[in-house]
Amino acid sequence: MKLVVAFHGTRDPRGAVVCEEIAASVQSSVDVPVEVAYADVRQPDVRSVVDGPCVVVPAFLAAGYHVRVDIPEQIGNRQGVVLTSPLGVDAVPAVRDRLREAGFRRGDAVVLAAAGSSDARALADVGRAARMLGAAAVGYVATATPRVADVVAEVRRRPGVVGRRVAVASWLLAPGVFHSSLDECGADVVSAPIGAHPLVVEALLRKYYAARAGLVRSA
Repeated sequence: MKLVVAFHGTRDPRGAVVCEEIAASVQSSVDVPVEVAYADVRQPDVRSVVDGPCVVVPAFLAAGYHVRVDIPEQIGNRQGVVLTSPLGVDAVPAVRDRLREAGFRRGDAVVLAAAGSSDARALADVGRAARMLGAAAVGYVATATPRVADVVAEVRRRPGVVGRRVAVASWLLAPGVFHSSLDECGADVVSAPIGAHPLVVEALLRKYYAARAGLVRSA
């Protein structure tokens, strides 16, 4: 059964490259076709890729509008299509690894930097990720507040943090304008975007196989 990895979509070509890299890494681990689809901005959209029985795995870090409304609407009433939960907090281990790669040290105060959303449920997902990561606070680069730079400055002033380094963990999947804005946030360490991390690929594959197993049990 085909695996469709659904991404948000971006106008930044670097983001599209990461999407293709993730899909290619997934493809190397399965013997079924793997295709990329986008919920917005880029083509092909989910509607055009879901052309038969398949499992759609949203590579989204929170369950906002696109995951809850847009992708299901694009799938419509097609038979044999299973939509899994989004990547979400399953990406936390990869983010933790990116932090270490960036030079995180034990004792650093961590701020999780997310894109933001107007959906309170998506923001709740981000908060859950922050707690799992042990972050001191969450900042946003778009759509929600407080902004990352303001949070970094506030965390530095907290009792017990003064004199310690502040590390920003990027809760962003790919490079682009959002991640570039973190260069000026005032943190001592900023991790790279999550990208095609092996732990992300493993998480997407787990969701695919769980969906297939569910189909088998219900047949």
